[in-house]
Amino acid sequence: MGDLWKAVADGSRRQILLLLLKDGEKTPSEIAGNFDFTLPALSTHLKVLREADLVSERRVGQNRLYSVRTEKMSEMLSFFDAFWDDRLGRLKRHVESGR
Repeated sequence: MGDLWKAVADGSRRQILLLLLKDGEKTPSEIAGNFDFTLPALSTHLKVLREADLVSERRVGQNRLYSVRTEKMSEMLSFFDAFWDDRLGRLKRHVESGR
């Protein structure tokens, strides 16, 4: 899961993921049009996201289309669900104990 955390540690990559989740499949040019970075910088971000299996790449002719791999996002959400369930359970027990 290390590559996954590295990938989402960067704010620009999180914004790319949000864009693809919201709008669906896009070409690099369409993605870059929403940000202030160059196509080479975007290419680096997309490579990190691909290596973490957070996005997939599909070729249509000469175009590359990127989309979010929702199954990998689900894995990450499951981690946070378990994390917060544990933390909230501890908080509830602490409050109920009156300490």
